[in-house]
Order: sequence, then structure tokens, then C-alpha cells
Amino acid sequence: MYVYLPIAELPVQVPLFLALGCMVGFLSGLFGVGGGFLLTPLMIFLGIPPAVAVGTSAAHIVATSVSGAVTQYRRNNVDLKMGGVMLAGGAIGTVIGVEAVRLLRKAGLFDVTVSLTYVIFLGVVGTLMLIESINTWRHAQSTGGKKRKKSGQHSFIDGLPLKMRFQRSKLYMSAIPPAIIGMFVGFMAAIMGVGGGFFIIPAMIYLLRMPTAVVVGTSLFQILFVAVLATILQAVQNKSVDIILAALLITGGVVGAQIGAMSARKFKGEELRGLLAALVLMVALRVAYDLVVTPTELFNFGPLQVSK
Repeated sequence: MYVYLPIAELPVQVPLFLALGCMVGFLSGLFGVGGGFLLTPLMIFLGIPPAVAVGTSAAHIVATSVSGAVTQYRRNNVDLKMGGVMLAGGAIGTVIGVEAVRLLRKAGLFDVTVSLTYVIFLGVVGTLMLIESINTWRHAQSTGGKKRKKSGQHSFIDGLPLKMRFQRSKLYMSAIPPAIIGMFVGFMAAIMGVGGGFFIIPAMIYLLRMPTAVVVGTSLFQILFVAVLATILQAVQNKSVDIILAALLITGGVVGAQIGAMSARKFKGEELRGLLAALVLMVALRVAYDLVVTPTELFNFGPLQVSK
């Protein structure tokens, strides 16, 4: 069964993209991440134009983040003040990112930029996650699972100006670091079609030193609104959000996420992080392979688009 995608301008198999949404939803439920870093390259592998893959992935993130954000808010796990500061930075980063997408598409450089960004970003993040999970596993084996005691730590963040008191997170710190983190996530959401959870959560824990219970809820709050803004801007400015494609992915994702959440109970935390790191590195290597392999079609005959 095929359906025609009006924005992507090609027919696709409905079962294939329902299965793709289910698989990404399963991984999201299993690892606790949005899955955009997998969804966008997988759509590109299946022939979806990169710009449409990025824009539609942002729409998918909106749908998958709503229920989680509402649940965390009801549990009082959202620092609204911290989320507001990060959202302000995220809005600026998103606007810059969407404009960068427009300029890169106009110059014919968007496809290779997306691929290079994925290779570099996922390669670095995957490697760091793998090292951290291995070190955690080794420490658990040598100490029997006892946690290391940490003394009071200070960093350059403590000396920055514009300090604010964040009551829910029990922090008194500069608003500059969370705003910069939010700006970076907003820019990545526009360029890569990702929510940025696999980056923003470690940053909030290790850089901002927020309580773990508040991190997930505040992260979802910021990602949700940044994804909404990215989706609107991508649809209006770049015409790159395919609603039919998003509906297929979301339908499959809802089912897969429930299965993944139930499966996650069978694994330990360091095991999940190790599996996620391996998966991230596999995607990075696959994208890198596509960058260097000789294409099957060396020439493409089509109408020449001249920008006015």
C-alpha cells in the first residue's frame, strides 16, 4: 500500500514508515530519548529529501513530547523558571537555525551539511557515552555497585554574572549557561531535526548541576516548545514539513514507545547507556559511509532552479 507525500513529492510504502515510526518509538521508550537523532538519518536513507526529513522530524518530536511533558509537570518535576530561560535561548537558536537551513538550501549545501553535522556530533556524543558507560560498569564491578563520594565542586560557571535563583532546582547561578544550552539545542533542532535530549540532559546534570528528578521534566518542557517553534518556522518559511509522513511516523511511534518502556525494565542503567552509545555510533558510521561511497548515479538530469 502506497501513499503520496505532497511535500516530499514521492510515493512511499505505508507499512514501511509505520514500522519505522514503531522502531524509533521503541528505542525512545527503551532509552528515554526523543529518537530524532535516529529518525532523521533513517528517513534520509529511505529516500526522503533531507530538508523534509529534518522538518517532519521536528513535528514528530512535538507529538511524542506532549504526554511526557504534561506528566512531568503534574509530578512537579518541571523548573518553569529554568525552562523559561532555556526556552528564550532556544527560540533564538531555532530562528537562527531555520534561517541557516534556508540559506544552505539556496546554496545547494544543505544535504552535505546535515550529513557532516550528524557524523561529527553523533560520533563525539556516542564515544563519550560509551566511555562513560564502560567506566560505570568497571566501577560497579570493582566496588560492588557502591557510589563514589564527591566533594564540593566549583567551576567557571559560578563566577558568571546575571545570577538568578531557581527555586525548584534549588540553585543560585548565572542565567547565561542555561540560555546558551537552550540556544544550542534550538539551533540543532532546526538543522538536524532532533530534540536534543541526549545532549541537554547530560549538560543539565553535569554543567548546571540540577537535581536529576527535575532534569527530565524541564528538558521535555524546553524541547516541546522549541520543537513547536521549529515546526512552525520550517513549515512556513521552508515548506519542509510533510503532515502525512509525520502522521505515519507518530502512529507507529505511539505503539513502539509503549513496548520500549516495558522492555527497559529488563536492563540496568549502564547497560542501556552502552547500547544507546553503540547505536549512536552505528548511525554516525552509516552516515559517514554515505558521504564517501561513490553514488550509483553520478549525474542527475532535472530542471535547473535559479533563485531570483
